[in-house]
Amino acid sequence: MTRTLYLFGSAAPPVFDVARVIEDAHSREWDVCLGLTPTAARWLGDSVSSLEALTGHPVRWEYKLPSEPDVWPKADAILVAPATFNTVNAWALGLTDRFIVGVVAEGIGKSIPMAVMPCVNAAYAQHPQFDRSLGTLSQAGVRVLYGEGGFVPNQPGQGRPEAYPWERALDTVEELLDPKS
Repeated sequence: MTRTLYLFGSAAPPVFDVARVIEDAHSREWDVCLGLTPTAARWLGDSVSSLEALTGHPVRWEYKLPSEPDVWPKADAILVAPATFNTVNAWALGLTDRFIVGVVAEGIGKSIPMAVMPCVNAAYAQHPQFDRSLGTLSQAGVRVLYGEGGFVPNQPGQGRPEAYPWERALDTVEELLDPKS
């Protein structure tokens, strides 16, 4: 595998499918490094060691100390999925107290190809900051997979994590590196 994908997930139900998504990315010849929000890491707590074995890299959710070496290879692309309301807004506003948000905020300045696929319910989607944040990310060059052709919100309490369009997200990452595909 010659391409490295940073797969960053927030605490939304589709994150429980991340092992399958990593396997799919491997079949597409991606080396995958998994980063999580602290809450997503807590949700996946019992499976973190198996996810590290699957990726061959440490699963990260905290910043490293300045004296520690970087343990991941350089990213060729970053996919933030599922991205919660909090993750989307923090990223757009540049609030980098969480590891994955810090990496993607810096990724804009480094011109790393990135895509984000939110996972929010329809009530969160009505908050005026959410559309502004998606617009900010789009204007910064991030491919936003929301609405038709991406994630479409459900009503609160009616989520269908099995219907989360992971394949579309991975297809988009491929397109970011090869626009002719």
